[in-house]
Amino acid sequence: MFEAPASVAIKCSECELEFSKYERGGRVNGLFTVLIAIILIVIAVGIENTFRPPLWLQAAFWAPVTVGTVIYSLRLFKTVLLYASFENAKEPSE
Repeated sequence: MFEAPASVAIKCSECELEFSKYERGGRVNGLFTVLIAIILIVIAVGIENTFRPPLWLQAAFWAPVTVGTVIYSLRLFKTVLLYASFENAKEPSE
């Protein structure tokens, strides 16, 4: 379903379903990424104010946590959006 860490493939490699007609624009994904960033910043500031860890430890911890969180939450978000678009595009059964 994904051809890159957070990029939806053009079509399914198994069933040949075209994902491009269900893919939404980047505005919603950008807004979702900003919300994730705000949440991570609030958590990082809370940890800084509570424990006061050294700067190198914060950088070593938050860099991979941020990248992993953004990639995997975008994958989940895009999967949910694709599924919702697919379900809305299906013809109602009679």
